[in-house]
Amino acid sequence: MKIVVVCGAGASSTFVAVKLRSAAAARGLQVQVAAGSASQLDSFAGIDVVLVGAHLESGVAGLRARAAGTGTAVAVLPPVSPAALDGAQALDLALSAKAGAR
Repeated sequence: MKIVVVCGAGASSTFVAVKLRSAAAARGLQVQVAAGSASQLDSFAGIDVVLVGAHLESGVAGLRARAAGTGTAVAVLPPVSPAALDGAQALDLALSAKAGAR
């Protein structure tokens, strides 16, 4: 499974991506996690789930429209600071979003 975490500039998403990788490793899951800004997301090819920072929620409809037909799920992270975000919670969100996209 490939997960891409996006935020405004890419800094917060990098922090969340590290937590996601750790949570996946603790569960023995094979997960690729990339981080970046929403503006860097050119293509949804090969991406299973895009997790969007809560501060970008206003742009989620546009991301979902762009992802339509690709099989890529788009979900919004909880509105907490990246430091407070639980990696297991973010991983559960990604897994749930992917299951719902099937």
